[in-house]
Amino acid sequence: MLARLFVFLQYLLPKYLLTSIVYRVARVRTRVVRNGLISGFLRIYDVNVDEVDKQIPDDFATFNDFFTRELAAGARPIDAAPDTLVSPVDGTLSQAGAIREDRLLQAKGIDYTLDDLLAIDLEEGRAFCNGSFATIYLAPYNYHRVHAPADGELVAAHYVPGDLFSVNNATARFVPGLFRRNERLNLHIRTPRGPMALIFVGALNVGSISTPWTGEVRPRRSGVVETLDISSHTREFSKGDLLGWFNMGSTVILLLPENSCHWDAGFEPGTVTRMGESIGKLLSSAP
Repeated sequence: MLARLFVFLQYLLPKYLLTSIVYRVARVRTRVVRNGLISGFLRIYDVNVDEVDKQIPDDFATFNDFFTRELAAGARPIDAAPDTLVSPVDGTLSQAGAIREDRLLQAKGIDYTLDDLLAIDLEEGRAFCNGSFATIYLAPYNYHRVHAPADGELVAAHYVPGDLFSVNNATARFVPGLFRRNERLNLHIRTPRGPMALIFVGALNVGSISTPWTGEVRPRRSGVVETLDISSHTREFSKGDLLGWFNMGSTVILLLPENSCHWDAGFEPGTVTRMGESIGKLLSSAP
């Protein structure tokens, strides 16, 4: 009952206005505001402060700097085996499995299509039909940087405008097509074993999404899918390299082609993931 009420209220809320307010407040540099926000957050959420090599809160200019914090060196060892696919984020697995023709599972009884998710007709998009996917939810207390699950090269980045529903499990169960409705940043990647896509899904209070190539991308209501300039940074990267970060929490979706990956045993909804740990095995080069 409470979950349904929470979802119903989201249809009524001015989500863009609220997200814009959170964006501004999270960047206030006044010491008392910054310290109050960080201290309050730590009281509510179980954040492992031992993984941070900075003094909290004094070494962070704003709450957003704290939220998008880097971890201390060695806090997330990267599985170096060449055939290992690693988790791009810390989070909780919402769904994973096979893409049935072009349909992905959002929650029990709810699915959506690749075309709706990618929102642009790309050869890479068609390559994911009958492939594999994983959807990982980042809670507010998680580390919010996104890293490369395998060696690769960025081919294209597209901003897809949309709504700003929450992406927690309650909303995923009751909002049809949640991940195709929300705004997102789609990274299309070429790997030695075939194409890959990593989708950064925006959400309520996610003030922006950033990558080394695009800089900060803020929500906008243009209604037009944008191909973003990625020429400012080298496109090649290694497994574990930084690909971007959420300015507040959200979800990532990983897409792989048919016959390119086997998920690890036990990689099922509810699994807690840590960036750099194995989630699957890459097979020989995908078509």
